[in-house]
Amino acid sequence: MEPTDSIDEAAVVEQMRAWIERAVIGLNLCPYAKAVWLNQQVRIRVSDARHIDHFLEHLDEELERLVTTDPKVLDTTLLVDPTLFPDFATFNDFLDLAEACLEDHDLVGVIQIASFHPQFQFAEEPEGDWSHYTNRAPYPTLHLLREASIAQAVADHPNPDAIWQRNVALMRELGRSGLAKLGIWPELEDEKK
Repeated sequence: MEPTDSIDEAAVVEQMRAWIERAVIGLNLCPYAKAVWLNQQVRIRVSDARHIDHFLEHLDEELERLVTTDPKVLDTTLLVDPTLFPDFATFNDFLDLAEACLEDHDLVGVIQIASFHPQFQFAEEPEGDWSHYTNRAPYPTLHLLREASIAQAVADHPNPDAIWQRNVALMRELGRSGLAKLGIWPELEDEKK
């Protein structure tokens, strides 16, 4: 999708919901996600920004909304932009600006940003490694998380350090055919045909 294309917000939200339900929760990639999802404490905001400054305005808005809303009502936000960051390198470079927003709002230690991208790639892994799918979402996404919620979830989990290792092993075990069956990543669907 190019930055000049119109965005079908409902379709983007539906694809993100499918990713959350089938991968994040369905594969238990994040053991903390299910409760906030079932309690409807997750906000999905689709940005229509055509330039970085506009996207940063959306990030400012979502940070403000998150910190001023009771966590029982809104615990986490996914800020999604389907057109602004088509390649992973550009998105990855942008993350420094996103982190600077936390500093500008005095939210370091209050909010944490996790990132997801359809072309996500760990620097230390080969390009075709299935481990990259632990951080691949249908669209470039900033996940805004409350540090207090993360701390509580980590305290409640018997071995939080093992989550990432388990996820990498699972992605590699599933491989192309297992991941394609989830119907989330179009590039796998296309190659399956």
